[in-house]
Amino acid sequence: MAISLLRCICGAQHSLSKDRGAPAPSPPLGRRSKYSGQSVRAMPMRLLTVGKKRSRGTQLLVEEYKEKLGYYCDFEDTLISDVKVQVEAEDMAMIQQLKSDDFVVVLDENGKDVISEQIADLIGDAGNTGSSRLTFCIGGPYGLGVQVRKRADATIRLSSLVLNHQVALVVLMEQLYRAWTIIKGQKYHH
Repeated sequence: MAISLLRCICGAQHSLSKDRGAPAPSPPLGRRSKYSGQSVRAMPMRLLTVGKKRSRGTQLLVEEYKEKLGYYCDFEDTLISDVKVQVEAEDMAMIQQLKSDDFVVVLDENGKDVISEQIADLIGDAGNTGSSRLTFCIGGPYGLGVQVRKRADATIRLSSLVLNHQVALVVLMEQLYRAWTIIKGQKYHH
């Protein structure tokens, strides 16, 4: 079941798991998160990724952003690497890692385009759902399987370019940190 998370600039509700691939409306100058400067429930976050051992550079960046995110919420990083490179096996391994009360966000090239402020809104909205944890899922080289896609509460894409899963991981980590600075009204985000 999809939960409506994002508000279009015109105020209409959009489900992130519907209308996949439709471009997001252009934000007006000075767009702010509806949670900027407000108290937001710092629900634990988890990142599930599938793939081989990460490159040393990627892992260093992930560790840097995990440390930065630690000021805002508990953050767990899980790499599923003991499965064959086939979508079905990866799908089953990822599904087994998800709890029934996780709020699941899937990163997919056909997902909804989002801007940084909308990721901040997603974090704030997810905290209001009663879920115990916010989980982001990044598939392997061949994407995510059907079960994980069906389980998703939201489906987003970070770019209209197809990104290598390690590049997507680094971009997501930076955007999660940026989202928290937006929520807290800090100067990292202009």
